[in-house]
Amino acid sequence: MRKAGAGSARLPLIILIVTALFLITLDLRGVGVLQGARAASQTVLSPFQRAGNVVLTPIKEFFSDVTHLGRTRSQIERLRADNAKLQTELLNRKNADAQLDQLKTILDLAGTAGFKVVNARVISQGSSQSFAQTITIDSGSNAGIKRNMMVLSEFGIAGVVKDVYSNSALISLATDPSFRIGIRVAGSQQIGILSGRGNRSASLQLIDNLTTLQVGDVLLSLGSVANRPFVPGVPVGYITAVDNSAGAVAQSATVHLYTDFNALGVVAVVVGSPVRNPGDALVPTKPQPTPTPTVTVYVTPSPTPTN
Repeated sequence: MRKAGAGSARLPLIILIVTALFLITLDLRGVGVLQGARAASQTVLSPFQRAGNVVLTPIKEFFSDVTHLGRTRSQIERLRADNAKLQTELLNRKNADAQLDQLKTILDLAGTAGFKVVNARVISQGSSQSFAQTITIDSGSNAGIKRNMMVLSEFGIAGVVKDVYSNSALISLATDPSFRIGIRVAGSQQIGILSGRGNRSASLQLIDNLTTLQVGDVLLSLGSVANRPFVPGVPVGYITAVDNSAGAVAQSATVHLYTDFNALGVVAVVVGSPVRNPGDALVPTKPQPTPTPTVTVYVTPSPTPTN
């Protein structure tokens, strides 16, 4: 009984093996039995494969994005850092070019007059000790700078050295209300005193009334005894309005200062005065703008009628 049962169990296996060998033989001889079966199975399974791809593709892309998210963020941060660095370098380059242009103009002005100067960069605006209008430069006594030396900008006078340290100095600007300088009108011998007003506008008071001031007249520094604090012939500004009030002891005027005090990047301190007075050699060659004249109107009250 056992042998009969064992034989009947092996019979299906033998049939399957024989059938498989038969089909393989037909396939090798070119009979497309298996090919048709494979094509049929592919036809049946193809819709399911496409559906699986449609479902699984977003999931694959999501996990791919998650995998590369950290790398993408790092790249973005690196690009931002590189962009900020390039912007900083570009700004520094523009500032350096502007300062170079200022320095070239200052040296041209000093060379024409024969001034010996020490160049310096402006490192801060304003004073921490007072409300005075000042700047701090990066050169001091180690470079030969002393108190009461005149300071030049690219256009003319900027101020006077107020305090000196080893490697820095405090400059009192010509805009400070306490600033005073003797001036001369270019082309004449008229002299006066110019006072700061806290901005780019200054006040002029002439010493005498020998001649009449005109809008557009150029003012130059008169110079001081031993050229301290002021050397002669440095451009100061030009007249924008004249007050010729009747009965005034001397003429007064409003002056526009040449120096742009908000754009000071480099300056030069005059440490050596010229052998000769430069006269009018430093008068700006560019024509002065013609401002609208200021008219001062004085109203005289009518006498009170009497009964």
